[in-house]
Amino acid sequence: MNVLATAGPDPSQVLPWVALVIYVVGLAGIVIPVLPGLMLCVVAVLVWAIGENDVAAWLTLAVVAALWALGMVLQVTIPGRRMKRQGVGGSTLLVGALAGIVGFFVIPVVGLPVGFVLGVLGVEYTRTRDLGRAWYATKRALVGVLHSMGIELGTAVVIGGVWATSALAF
Repeated sequence: MNVLATAGPDPSQVLPWVALVIYVVGLAGIVIPVLPGLMLCVVAVLVWAIGENDVAAWLTLAVVAALWALGMVLQVTIPGRRMKRQGVGGSTLLVGALAGIVGFFVIPVVGLPVGFVLGVLGVEYTRTRDLGRAWYATKRALVGVLHSMGIELGTAVVIGGVWATSALAF
């Protein structure tokens, strides 16, 4: 009796489901910025490609990797330019991000956005000494973050579409 033949399910049957779970967790990671959401979506396609191990799967992974790179560039440049035009500097966003990280550990569940807002507001108020202008810059920064998340989510949906098309067509 061959022990390996009865050891469990065929990996080629399990890996697509594992990949799907990773992809869904990646989508959640885009909305809940604790996990590297878009990267997990790419990892999902990698897991699937390993399971399929054919030319179409590896080409799909190459297309997905290119889409990921494009999404990352767009995610930084488009909102970044817009915020810069509206007077929100990179150092302000950096302090906001660091304050968000601290907030994440200090205030469960809502600490990340609260920390980000307070960090940006604090930097802008210190810089301008005008609460109205500081609040305006804070709102612009929040809009920029939402645009960035939208670009990331859109990229993940396109990646999912390319992956699904390849999985169903080949």
